[in-house]
Order: sequence, then C-alpha cells, then structure tokens
Amino acid sequence: MNLHKSRRSAIKKLVTGAVAASTLPMLPHTSLGGPAQYRLNNNIRHSVCRWTYGHLSLDELCLLVKKIGFTAIDLVGPGEWGVLKKHGVDSSMCNGAEISLTEGWNDPGYHDQLTENYSKMIPLVAHAGYKNLICFSGNRKGMDDETGLKNCIHGLKRVMPLAEKNNVILQMELFNSKIDHPDYMCDKSAWGIELCKQLGSENFKLLYDIYHMQINEGDIIRTIKENHQFFGHYHTAGVPGRHEIDDSQELYYPAIMKTIEETGFKGYVAQEFIPTKENKEAALAEAIKICDI
Repeated sequence: MNLHKSRRSAIKKLVTGAVAASTLPMLPHTSLGGPAQYRLNNNIRHSVCRWTYGHLSLDELCLLVKKIGFTAIDLVGPGEWGVLKKHGVDSSMCNGAEISLTEGWNDPGYHDQLTENYSKMIPLVAHAGYKNLICFSGNRKGMDDETGLKNCIHGLKRVMPLAEKNNVILQMELFNSKIDHPDYMCDKSAWGIELCKQLGSENFKLLYDIYHMQINEGDIIRTIKENHQFFGHYHTAGVPGRHEIDDSQELYYPAIMKTIEETGFKGYVAQEFIPTKENKEAALAEAIKICDI
C-alpha cells in the first residue's frame, strides 16, 4: 500500500466531517455564536493561541471556539480576562509577566524585574481561577548552556514558592533556534527537562511546542512518551512553515495526540498554526477535528 496515499486518506476522513458539516464559511463574524457545531470526544482538551487569529477580536474568537465546540484560548493577559469570563472561555495559558522572548531567566540582569513581574502576576492568575503562566529562558547572547541553566535555577527559585502557594504552574516554552528564534537558549528538550529536575517542583513545567521541537530535534513521539511528566502544555503547527496541520506538512498529528492522551495528560493542547486558507475559521475547525482523537 502507498503509505503517503494511506496517510492522506486517514486525515481526509478525520476532517471531512468538519468541512462538510460546518457552516462557519458562510457565517459573518456577528453570527458565530449559538450551539457548538461538533460533539468532540474530549480525550484532548483543545485551545487556540490568540495571536494566530488576530484578524478576529477576542469577542469574535471566543464565539468561534464555542461554535466549533471547545472553550479555551492561549496567551491572553489580565487586561482581557474579563472578555473570556463573559463568554465562559478559559485562559489556558496566561501571559503578561515576561519581559520579552529574548530577555529571560537565563540572565541575572533581568532577575529583579522578572521577580517583580511574576510576583505580581502569579496571585492575579490564581485569583482569576487560572492555572498556567508562561515564561522564557531568553537568548544566549554568548552564554554557555550550563551557565544559563544555573542562572535560570537561581532566578526561578525566587518565585517558585509563590507559584506553589497559589497553585500556579510556570511553564517555560521550548522554541526552535534554527528558523524562528535564533540564539534562544531553551531550544532542546533535554536542557528544559534538566531545568525541571533541578527545580524539583510540580509547579514548573515545559510548554512542549511540537512544531519547534520537530525543527530542532524531531523524535516527537518517543520524547513525549519518555518525558511527559515534565510537559505541562502543548502547542501545534505544521512543519515546515508553521501553517495548517493537515496533510500539507510532515507531522502526523493524530498519532501524536494519541500518544499524549495515552500518557494520561489532562492539560491543554493549543493550536498555534498561522492559517493560510481563505477561510481561516474552517481551518481551525479542521485542526481541532484532526487532534480530537
């Protein structure tokens, strides 16, 4: 049997229902509310990163996700949590405490500012009833990985007691340094896992970005199987290009999702692809159906 043809056929079966049944292509933004379009299996808790659907207002994105059949959005800060609450949508990964993607915990020069930022944000996250707060290693800027690791440990230990007290999980995102984030330090799962081990807290995890790690190291399924206890959140996108996760790219997301589900993971998997299709709303519905194993 032609394996490529078989793979295309499998994905086609998964998304056909979404495309055929969905009326999203015909709905104006003001009519996106109402009953959910699909009955999801709920073996995977779905989310979507807000920035990838920036052509919609947050109100419109909330209506869209509920129309598709899930209720979570990633990377929304406290200034807009009220919009999420109005729609009954979870802030599945909070942000707003970081300085930037390149200025992070690996540089002691930023520790005071980061400690102040996270000390303010952690109680806000908890008070709002949310769980996850993103953080970043920062760029190397000539620093070796061992020094950066020690610096991250020293800095993060200043805020981990507060995170533990408030039951908030700090999650450092893994990025690729080959294409999208040159010089970023937390660009290998092994480095991030060692950071988790050294901190020794259930309130510090890695945001395992499948797209980024496919580019930098591959071996996605084995890595998840062997290290899932260190991964608190997942992001998706197609490789190459960071676009739709359909059969136009190299990752087979149904198998990856099955692996995540089999580990007993109860957190969120957030879509973070940049849609290229004319109907971006239908593209999100397709992605959710592909991952809804």
